[in-house]
Formats: sequence, C-alpha cells, structure tokens
Amino acid sequence: MSERSVSDLNPPPRILLGAGPANVHPRVYQAMMAPILGHLDPDFLHIMDETKDLLRAVFRTQNEETIPVSGTGSAGMEAAIANLLEPGERAVICVAGFFGDRIAEMASRYGGEVTRVEAEWGHIIEADAVEAALKAAGRTKLVAIVHAETSTGIHQPLHDIIRLAHDHDALVVVDTVTSLGGCEVAVDDWGIDACHSASQKCLCCPPGMAPLTLSPNAASVLRSRETKVRSWYLDMTLLDNYWGGRRAYHHTAPMTMVYALREGLRVVLEEGLETRIARHQRNGQAVRAGLEAMGLTLHAQEGYRLPTLTSVRVPEGIEDLKLRRALLYDHNIEISGGLGPLAGKIWRVGLMGVGSSAENVLAVLQALEQELAAQGFRLEKGAGVAAADRALSPD
Repeated sequence: MSERSVSDLNPPPRILLGAGPANVHPRVYQAMMAPILGHLDPDFLHIMDETKDLLRAVFRTQNEETIPVSGTGSAGMEAAIANLLEPGERAVICVAGFFGDRIAEMASRYGGEVTRVEAEWGHIIEADAVEAALKAAGRTKLVAIVHAETSTGIHQPLHDIIRLAHDHDALVVVDTVTSLGGCEVAVDDWGIDACHSASQKCLCCPPGMAPLTLSPNAASVLRSRETKVRSWYLDMTLLDNYWGGRRAYHHTAPMTMVYALREGLRVVLEEGLETRIARHQRNGQAVRAGLEAMGLTLHAQEGYRLPTLTSVRVPEGIEDLKLRRALLYDHNIEISGGLGPLAGKIWRVGLMGVGSSAENVLAVLQALEQELAAQGFRLEKGAGVAAADRALSPD
C-alpha cells in the first residue's frame, strides 16, 4: 500500500455501551493534548505524585504503594499476582467468569499451586465454598476474586470472603476493573491487600493504565520474597523506585496516559464518589427495568447484578451478531456479546463513567426494541423505554 493511498484517520464517534472501553470524558481528551515532558522532568514527577494522591482517594486507601501500572487492566492483574505469589505457594482463586479464570491462569504460570473455587457463570462465589477450599488447601498465600465480573455482570460480595482469607493468614487480591469509580470500593475499610483496576471503564479514560494499590501487609510480603519477581517490567520493587523513592529510571512512562488518568480521576472526585455511585446505580436499575419490560431475561443472579454492566440473555430465534451489527451500523451504539461459554448466549450492556446517563439508557432500549422487532421478536412497543423512564423519574 502506498503512502498516498492511506486516508486521514477519521474513526466514527461511537456510543460505547459495551463491556469496555467506555466513552472518554471530553476533559480527558483535552488533557491528553498537553505537551510531552521527559520521564524524569521535575514537573512530570510532580504530576506523577498528584496522580498517586488522586488514585488513593478513589481507591479509598492510604496505601503508600499506589501507582498506575503502564498497561491495560490485565497488566494490573498480572502485577498483583506476579509480585505476591512465589513458585510453589498456594493460591485460592475464585472463578465465576472469564476474568476469574484469567487470574487462575496467571497464578499457575507464575508457579503457584492453584485451588479453584468455581461457580456457574452468572452466579456469585459463595463464602462457604471459599471457606471449604481454604480448609482443604492448607497454608495459602493469597485469595483472589473479581469484584465486578465483566463477563457475566455479577457484583460479587466481598466482606465474608475477605474475613475468611485473613482468618487463614492469606492476602486478598481483588479485581475492580469494572467497579472502581462506578461502584463502592473501599480498600482500607474492607481490608483488601491488593486491588487492581483499569483506566478505560468508570474512570473515563482510554485503555492503557492499570491502577494498583498494595496494603502495608502486602508490601511487606513483597519485600520479604525469597525469589525475585519473575516479571521485570511489573516488578513493584523496581516500579516503586521510579514512582517514588529514588526516582530511578525504569521505563519511559506514557505521559499522555498519565495526564489522561490524572484528569479522569479529577472528574470522578469532582462529581463525588457517593454521587457517582448513586448515578451508576440509578441508570443500571433503569436499563434492567427496561429490558425486562421488553420481555427479555436478565442473566446475572438476582440481587447481585452490577450497576455498571448488565447481562441479558439472547432470546431464542434472535441472531446475536446480526443484532449487534445493526445496533452498531444503524444506531451507532456498541454493546458486547458473551465470552467463553456465554458466547452467543448473552449481550452485555455497559453504562460506565460518562456513558452512564439517562439518555444512553433510553437510546439503547429504543434501538434494541427496533432491532428485536425487525427479527420477529414480539414485544409491546415502547414498553422498555416507558419502564426505564419510570425508574429514572424521582419519586
């Protein structure tokens, strides 16, 4: 292909209502236009410190070891496992979806002896099952669990599982990729030892940064390792020397992504965590009410459904991919299909960050109604939008 045959970059401005990424806040785009600085420029070091402080506020933690890892959410996940688990150590991993399975795979690759606690995809992990696994496993280094399972729409309760893990002297690793900034996450109050997330969902930023925080206990475990962290790039002892301490060169930080995350966190805190969580909860309830009024069946276990991402079953006789393509090309709306064993069986509707709005709730329901009807699905016209509108209206 010749240079002249390549047109100017002009991607369409989609309404991103899938499992992620979510739409980016305009202020974040503006921040990304700031000039690039050297990775050890004093002004950039100051921006790094501000970003860490903002992250602590959103994580609700005082942890000194709090940084954004340069990489997507999976880099944060892998950093948590790589730094805390040594070869031969036991890890109890809760698997009720695609991302719990990913944590288990990472733990195995780092030489961990993995005990899987499994639940059907779309159901929570029960605390009794974790307790039984801990008793059977013996000495356990860590328990890992996904707070917001993106593949199923489950909002996992954590308190009893964290208590059980600590009763067995195990660290607790929690994935908050689809909950941080949209659901309640309180690292210190809940006793989480390692918590990782991602920039591209409720934090209103592009993908590329993975917030990670380690408790003092987890940091102490890291410093007392008998073996080096197997991943050089994700070694927190090296990253800490760049993000704090000696300010020693480790890698060239993605400056524009740091700018983006800093501004996204400012947006979160200016709205207020409690207000923001309530907004996500309200819009999540509204889209669920609308989907059910249309005659669709929600997939995630009742009582444990995420406000940031709703899973709904594909009705019998409806072509999954055909409908999602129609939403994308005819309505400019992206929703996600299922992963793994749920591929072709569910849709995932995300309402995260700036994308969690009443306007988007009504838009996606109206578009879904039109495309379902086009495939012969019988429904009452306008029922979904009307139900959502009632849920959005003040009492």
